[in-house]
Amino acid sequence: MGTVFVTQRLPDGGLDPLTHAGHEIRPRAADTPVPHDELCAAAGAADAIVCLLTDRIDAEVVAAGAPRLKVVANVAVGYDNVNVGAASAAGVVVCNTPGVLDETTADLAFTLILAASRRLGEAEADLRAGRWTGWGIGQYLGQDVHGAILGVVGWGRIGSAVGRRAAGFGMEVLHHARCPTGDPGYVGDLDDLFRRSDVISLHVPLTDETHHLVDARRLSLMKPTAVLVNTARGPVVDEEALAVALEAGQIFAAGLDVYEHEPVVHPRLLAAPRTVLLPHIGSASLATRTRMARMAAADVVAVLAGRPPAHPVG
Repeated sequence: MGTVFVTQRLPDGGLDPLTHAGHEIRPRAADTPVPHDELCAAAGAADAIVCLLTDRIDAEVVAAGAPRLKVVANVAVGYDNVNVGAASAAGVVVCNTPGVLDETTADLAFTLILAASRRLGEAEADLRAGRWTGWGIGQYLGQDVHGAILGVVGWGRIGSAVGRRAAGFGMEVLHHARCPTGDPGYVGDLDDLFRRSDVISLHVPLTDETHHLVDARRLSLMKPTAVLVNTARGPVVDEEALAVALEAGQIFAAGLDVYEHEPVVHPRLLAAPRTVLLPHIGSASLATRTRMARMAAADVVAVLAGRPPAHPVG
C-alpha cells in the first residue's frame, strides 16, 4: 500500500477511494496552501500527492519526491500550478478532474452574467448599508440579458454549458475557439466576437497565449453597454486595464470569480464601479467538490495499482 499526502482539508467522503483501497492517508488539517519547504519535505515521504490549485508543485517539489513519488492528482480542471514537464521527466503522472465541475461552474458563470448586467452587487450593498431610500424609476438601471448577444471565449465543456443556459434566456450565442468547431455561432476572429457581443464570458485555460488575452486593446473593442465575465483563470484578464475601462465607462460592468494574484485583488478593481467580485467559488457546491476529490483519489488508486489513470494530463 502507498502513502498519500493530502495538501488541504477536503470534503467528507472525498478520500473514500483511498481509504477503501487501504492506502495510508497523511492529511493536512489546514485549508491553506502548503508552504513550499513543507511541500518538498512531504513529497519526499509520499507515493502520491493530492493537491489543489493553490499548491505549487514545481520542479523542486517533483525532485524532492523522486524516485518514490508516482502521481500528483490535482483536485481541479486547471493544472497550471503543476510543472507537468518536470513531472513527466521524473516519471510522475499528473491527473486532474475534468467534466465533473462543468455544470456547477456554468451555473456560476451565468449567475455573474445576470448579477453584473443587472447591477445586483451595488444594489444589495446599498440596501444592506441603509443607503436605499425607496423605489425610484431611475435606480440601478442595468442591461437586459434576455435577447442579448453572448460571446463565449473557449467552446469546451464549460463554455458550451454556458451557451445552453443562455439559449434559455433567448440570447444569441456566439463563440470563439482556436479551431473551427462546426457548431452554429462560431466566430473565427476573436476581435470580431468582442465587437459584436453584449456579454463576453471567458472559458479558456491559462497558457502563454491566453495570458492577458483581455487587455486594454481588446476591452476597447467592446460596446459601452457590454459586460465581461471571467470564471476561467485570473491572468487571462489584465485587471488594471479592466479597472480603467470600468472607471471610464468604456464597458458597462464586469463579473469576476478569479484574479491575477489570488487571494490579492487589484485595489483599483476593488474600487471600480459596476463590478461583481466573488472569491473563486465556481465549482463550490458540496456535491461537485466531493466528486472532484473522489475523482482525484480514484486516479491515485489506479496509478499506485499500476493501472493508467482515467484523467491524465500532459
